[in-house]
Amino acid sequence: MDFPLISVITVCFNAEKHIARTIESVRQQDYPRIEYIVVDGGSTDDTVTVIRSYGSVISRLLSEKDRGLYDAMNKGLRLATGDYVFFLNADDTFYDAGVLRGMIAACPDADAYYGEVLFVDEQDRELGLRSEQTPQRVPERLSWKSLRTGMVVSHQGFLIRRSLAAAYDLRYKVCADVDWMIRCLKQCRSACNTHLTVTRFRTGGTSKQRQRLAWKERYRILQKHYGVLPNFFTHLFIVARYIFSKKY
Repeated sequence: MDFPLISVITVCFNAEKHIARTIESVRQQDYPRIEYIVVDGGSTDDTVTVIRSYGSVISRLLSEKDRGLYDAMNKGLRLATGDYVFFLNADDTFYDAGVLRGMIAACPDADAYYGEVLFVDEQDRELGLRSEQTPQRVPERLSWKSLRTGMVVSHQGFLIRRSLAAAYDLRYKVCADVDWMIRCLKQCRSACNTHLTVTRFRTGGTSKQRQRLAWKERYRILQKHYGVLPNFFTHLFIVARYIFSKKY
């Protein structure tokens, strides 16, 4: 089997509580070609000390102030040299040691690979798969048109060929990942559903913490890609679905 180089990128800030578990999950991968890049936003706690204790695992470490999450992710993309890139948040972990090997083995030479994520809470208790916890279902076939109603695939379950990975648009503060995934998928000839659970995803991220801004940004992003009227009617459906789910 030909093993392409995978650049795993973790961005963090004051993440001393969880960063060791994230790095450990990368170290435990049985995939033979991993470039692990950590971009720290100038942490004021012991995050960098913990990262440096894993010196043999880390390929590149950059620690400096940034202009927010997506600026840090862009820095990671610029440092990456792999054939593929994968973003692993500083409080998330790979689901098991065989994830990356399993993803690449699922399809030959795909432009993108995707799968499920498992939601966990702050105490690492399992809450269920994302598709069980949200109205969004992982599609059997994924294209840029699949995201008309939002993120049907989690950012933490998506592996993309580096040459197709655009920079994040810094105009968006909490939903740039939605815009980024759509733009990536527009460039893809093939996206492989691996049918794997890819990561353990800790709930309560940036978009949840700033929900109103997230709604506004997501609406603008989907309107940009899918058009004014289609987006309007799609959001009528989203609102109706939300009300129905609360009622029942």
